[in-house]
Amino acid sequence: MKILLLGSNGQLGYEATRTLFCYGDLVAVDYPEIDFTKPDQVIKFVQEANPDLIYNAVAYTDVDKAELEPEKAMLINCHTPGEVANYCKKNKVPFIHFSTDYVFDGQKNDLYTEEDIPNPINVYGISKFAGEQIIIESQCPHVICRTSWVYSMRAGGFVKKVISWAQNNEELRIVDDQIGNPTWARMLAILSAKFIQSSKIETLNFLEKNLGICHVAGGGHTSRYEWTKSIIKHIPEDIPIKVKGINPAKSGEFPTPATRPMFSALNCDKFERIFNLKIPNWEISLKFMLEKTT
Repeated sequence: MKILLLGSNGQLGYEATRTLFCYGDLVAVDYPEIDFTKPDQVIKFVQEANPDLIYNAVAYTDVDKAELEPEKAMLINCHTPGEVANYCKKNKVPFIHFSTDYVFDGQKNDLYTEEDIPNPINVYGISKFAGEQIIIESQCPHVICRTSWVYSMRAGGFVKKVISWAQNNEELRIVDDQIGNPTWARMLAILSAKFIQSSKIETLNFLEKNLGICHVAGGGHTSRYEWTKSIIKHIPEDIPIKVKGINPAKSGEFPTPATRPMFSALNCDKFERIFNLKIPNWEISLKFMLEKTT
């Protein structure tokens, strides 16, 4: 089976590249080889690749910058995936796509299920929700994996930022009123690959039975404050840090261009039920990543 991975350089795409090659003939691409703000260019590449399955790890994920670049966010998170979905519908190609907990407004104060109605409160969330809708409306064979707070040791990830802060500051102030599921990119790549069956036909049949949205994120949920404390706790001893105190703060103390949902943690029972497994707790995954990656 020939698999086309779009977005091989991002946090998820990097790990997916190192996972999906076990499932078939993998073609992994990213910018500048193709420009995801140009749907026609992407579709031309897809047509030439002629894949049996498309795994889309591309996303415009800069939440604050999206407020200044809404058109670019919509192109990457909605319009281009929509064109890919139309291709998949026409050619009966399975499509694995990723969305976000930020499609919710955070007002529920309980774990969000796939049945909860999205109500995004920033441009990033709006663009990702629009992407979900356009893929569903295409009626292509698909699964949309909603995830939350994806991290890795790649540049730009929250864990790497916290380690840098800890190396350069004696005191940290971290918000304790934003709740989500920290999700290790490698674990997400491994879990999402379970939707890929042994052949294109079997994958098509599987997705037809499990068509739609599925939450796939780290087990349990926590605040950014508690997440930061855990990161500091598990930093390997050979990485020198100077931080001595981590203090809780409120989001209102750090004004940002984009409003964040306060509680956007995802309920992943559906995924666990489909595959008869238990997603590891977020702290176990974090500890494992720091032990094995640094």
